[in-house]
Amino acid sequence: MSHQAESVNVDVMTKQWEGPYGGVPPWDQIEPEMFEAAFDHAVADSEAEIEAIAVNPDPPTFANTIVALEKSGRMLQRIGAMFGVHAANLNVGPIPDVQRKVWPKLAAYQDRVTQHEGLFARIAQVHEEAGGSSQNGDGKSGASGLDPDEARLLNDRYTDFVRRGAKLSAVDKSRLSEVNQELASLYTDFGQNVLHDENEIVTWVTDNARLDGLPDAFIESLATAAADRGRPEAWAVLNTRSSMDPVLRYATDRSLREEIWRTYYSRGDHDGEHNNKPLITRILKLRAERANLLGYETHAHWRLEDAMAKTPQTAMDLMMTVWDKARAQAEAEVAEMASLARAEIEPWDHRFYAEQVRKATYDLDFNDVKPYLQLQNLVDAMLWCASELFGLKFEPVGDVPVFHPDVTVYQVNGADGTDIGLWYLDPYAREGKRSGAWMTAYRVQENIDGQVTTLVSNNSNFIKAPTGQPVLVAWDDAVTLFHEFGHALHGLLSDVRYPGQSGTAVARDYVEFPSQLNEHWLMTDEVLQRFCLHYETGEPIPAELVERIKRAETFNQGFDTVEYLAAAIVDMRLHLAGNVDIDPAAFEEKTLAELNMPPQIVMRHRMPHFAHVFSGDGYSAGYYSYLWSDALTADAAEAITEAGGFFDAAVADKLKANVLSVGDTIDPAEGFRAFRGRDVDTDALLRKRGLPVG
Repeated sequence: MSHQAESVNVDVMTKQWEGPYGGVPPWDQIEPEMFEAAFDHAVADSEAEIEAIAVNPDPPTFANTIVALEKSGRMLQRIGAMFGVHAANLNVGPIPDVQRKVWPKLAAYQDRVTQHEGLFARIAQVHEEAGGSSQNGDGKSGASGLDPDEARLLNDRYTDFVRRGAKLSAVDKSRLSEVNQELASLYTDFGQNVLHDENEIVTWVTDNARLDGLPDAFIESLATAAADRGRPEAWAVLNTRSSMDPVLRYATDRSLREEIWRTYYSRGDHDGEHNNKPLITRILKLRAERANLLGYETHAHWRLEDAMAKTPQTAMDLMMTVWDKARAQAEAEVAEMASLARAEIEPWDHRFYAEQVRKATYDLDFNDVKPYLQLQNLVDAMLWCASELFGLKFEPVGDVPVFHPDVTVYQVNGADGTDIGLWYLDPYAREGKRSGAWMTAYRVQENIDGQVTTLVSNNSNFIKAPTGQPVLVAWDDAVTLFHEFGHALHGLLSDVRYPGQSGTAVARDYVEFPSQLNEHWLMTDEVLQRFCLHYETGEPIPAELVERIKRAETFNQGFDTVEYLAAAIVDMRLHLAGNVDIDPAAFEEKTLAELNMPPQIVMRHRMPHFAHVFSGDGYSAGYYSYLWSDALTADAAEAITEAGGFFDAAVADKLKANVLSVGDTIDPAEGFRAFRGRDVDTDALLRKRGLPVG
C-alpha cells in the first residue's frame, strides 16, 4: 500500500464525523487495517493538546485547565469508539492483532497524561485555589466560586490524577507505566481466548433424538447455525450462553446437557494456547503491585475508594448478609428437585429440574410464554415506554452508515422536538461478536460550547429465526433487553455540561441502578397487554399466564443469587489477597468450599472466562456492583409502587430529574435520596428476592 493511500485512509478515520445528527461514524469508509496508524496519529494529536494546556503561560484556571482537558482528545475518542465496536461486534480478520498492538500504546499514553508534571501542577493549583473539595453554603466552591458540577468535576479530576500516580517518584511512575502496559496486553489476550472458545468450539448433534424437549424454534436455529458452518445434515450448539441455556433447561438427554455444560463452563480453562489461568495469575500479581505503588493496601481498596461502597469491607458486608440466606434457599430448591428427580442433582441438571419444579408448583412453563415474546415487539415496547415516561420519540432512519447489515438506527427526539441523538440496535449473534449484551456510547452528550447530542447503542446476541419467522426470545432475555435499554436511556436523557460527567459516567456500583430499574417496566400490564402478542394469533398474553409469572417471581432466587454472588465474592477475595502468586483453580475451589457453595451450582462466571474482571479493570473487585445497585433498585421500585405506579408522570419526572439526567454532577447517594426521600433500605433487596428479612 502506498503512503498516499495510507494517508487517505487515516484521514477518513481521524477527521470530524460528518453528516446529519451532529455527525456520525463513517462505518462504510473504515478499513480495519488502518486502525493502528489512525491511533498513532490521534495519540500524537492528543499529546499536542495536553502539552498546550500544560505550557499555557496564563495562570491556571478552571476554564484553561479543567475545561480545556475536557475538550481535548476528541480525535482519539472518535477512533476509540469506532475501534471499540470492531473489537466487540466485529472481532475478525486483523482486529485481534491490532488490539494486541494498540491497547498497550493507549495505556502508555494515558500514563503520560496522568504523570505529566506540568499538567498536574496546573490541576493541583486550580484545585487548591478552589478550596479543594469544600463547598460554601451557596453551592459554590471555595474562592473560585465554581458551580456545584464544576467543583465536582475539578475534585474528581484532581483525585483521579493522584489515584493514577501523579504524585509518584519518577522511578515509580516508570514502573507503573510498565505495569499498565503489560496489563493492557494481558486483558487483550484474555478476551481473545474467551472469544476463541466461543467462536471455534461447537457441539455437533447428528441424532435428532438427542434434541428431545428443546423448543422447535430453537432446534431450527441450531439447524441454521449448522448449515451456516457447512453441515446442513447436523445441528450446531454454539458455545455461548444463548445456546447453552435452552439446552440445560429443556433437553431431556442428560448426556447432552452434561456435554454442553462442561464445554461452556470450561471456556479458557484448558491447557494449550488459549489457557487463561496463567494470565489470571499474572494479572492479579500486577494489580496488587500497582495498588502498592499507589499507596493502597490492595487492588480492592484502590478500586472501591471512588465507589459508593468506599471500602471492600462495606461491599463484603452486604454480600455476606445476603449469602447465607441465599445459600439456604438454594439448598432447599435443590432438595425439592432431587425429590422430583429421585436422583442426585448435578450442575447440568439444575436448570432442567428447576423448570420441572416451576411447572409443578406454579403451572408455569416459560416455553408457553415465549410465543408472546417477539423481539421486534419488545423493542417497540421499550421505545413506547420511553415515550410515555419521558416524552422521547424514536423514528427509524436510513440515512446513516452502519457497521453491519443487522444494525438498525433510530433518531431520538424530545417531546418538544429537540434533537436528542441516535440509538443503534445490533441484536444478533455472529462470528467475532462477544457474547452477552451491553450498551455502548459512541459519543456522549455535553453542552460546553453548545449542545452535543449523544450516539448510543444496545448490543445483544439473539439467534436469528428462519426467513419469514419472527425472533422469539426467552423471558430472561427479554428482561436483559430492557436492562440494557435502561443504560441507553441513562445516556439519552443526560443533560450535563461536561462530557466527563455525562450519562453512565457514574460510580461503578451505581451505574447498574437505572438499568436494573428499567427491567420492571417489562412486567407492567401496559406492556404485557399491548406488546406481548402471540406470534401466530396476535392475541395478547393471557391474564392467567401473567398471574402465574407474577406468582413465580421469586422462584429459584436461591440459585440465581448464589450463582451470581459466588462470582462476586470470589472476585473480591481475589483482589484482597495482596501481592502473592495465586493459582486460580485452587483459589476458586478453596473459596467456594469456605462458602459452603452448593455443589449443584457453579459460579455464573468461572475465573478462566470471567471477562468482567480479567479483560479489563472495569468490574475488577467490582462485580459486587450488581448487588449494590439492586439494593437501590428494589427500594426504588417499592417507592414507585407506593407513589402511583410505573407510568405515573410525577414519578417519571422525579426519576429523570434526580437519576437519569444528572450523570455524575452530584454524588449518587444524594441523587438516590432526592428520588427516594431517604437513604436506601436494603431489606427491600431481600424482599425482592424472596429471602428472609432480619
